Amino acid sequence: MLYYLIRKILFLIDPEKAHKLVLKNMNTKIIQQLMKLFFQPIISKPVKCMGLIFPNKIGLAAGIDKNGEYIDIFSKIGFGFIELGTVTLLPQKGNPKPRIFRIPKLEAIINRMGFNNLGIDNLINNLKQSKFEGIIGVNIGKNKCTSIENATDEYLTCIEKIYCYTNYITINISSPNTKNLRNLQFGLLLKNLLKNIKIKQKEMSKKYKKYVPIAIKISPDLSKDEILYISNQLIKFEIDAVIATNSTLDHSSIYKIKKNQIKGGLSGIPLKNKSNNTIKILYQQLQKKIPIIGVGGIYSLNTAKEKIILGSELIQIYSGLIYHGPKLIRDIIKNL
Repeated sequence: MLYYLIRKILFLIDPEKAHKLVLKNMNTKIIQQLMKLFFQPIISKPVKCMGLIFPNKIGLAAGIDKNGEYIDIFSKIGFGFIELGTVTLLPQKGNPKPRIFRIPKLEAIINRMGFNNLGIDNLINNLKQSKFEGIIGVNIGKNKCTSIENATDEYLTCIEKIYCYTNYITINISSPNTKNLRNLQFGLLLKNLLKNIKIKQKEMSKKYKKYVPIAIKISPDLSKDEILYISNQLIKFEIDAVIATNSTLDHSSIYKIKKNQIKGGLSGIPLKNKSNNTIKILYQQLQKKIPIIGVGGIYSLNTAKEKIILGSELIQIYSGLIYHGPKLIRDIIKNL
């Protein structure tokens, strides 16, 4: 009840300002002490995925803590793993504001952030200072000014930089808010990217004697044939996991809402069916050769179970945390 009261007040503020306000206050000593008081440790329910042991199946999706400034706070909520980013090689401001829009009636969010972040070197510094000993993933993307033809080189440089500081790496080729980025999901661009990523992973693994799994995050707006093609390439190049899915450009589910005309990626409840359908096709094609991490439209225990039943080995939450708070995470972990 307390969270919903706080949410009511926060929803009177611009979404991006409210997001920064919450995160900034979460880092204060008073809030940290209150979290220790109210958030008792959750019983571990270990699960193995990508060769890693996760304390539980529930993770924080990329997008909430882009720069790794709040790792220790999110770890106290109970997440089994935390995915940071999306981070790019160089700092960038992202798209013009306003760029986040709430649709409370549908527990949805539209964002067109555009990979706003302080750059991968800043994230590395924050990771060095973090006391969190759990599983951390880093989601990497390309800078807006980098051409699609040069994107692979930029991803490889990011992998080199972050390799020693993270438990797994996610390659984001599916954000709808960076021009032409989704082209990397198709044809020779995808093959070239996956081939070179795998070469770089083997090189870094040999150099540091540490194997860091790599996941690919895909779009919910792919056709069945496109999903099948991507699945085959993931198997061919022995990618460690696939994250399904990013936000959607399909706003048909909110056509009655005035904000339907707002451009950007739609997440939350309206994304659930598209995400689930993608997971279903992936699972049928991958045949457990590559694990699936499900994300999109998880707002209750039942919607979390749907993702698992359809084939997800792990799940991630974004919009559900904003609309329901930490209690949702803890309820799912306890009862899943």
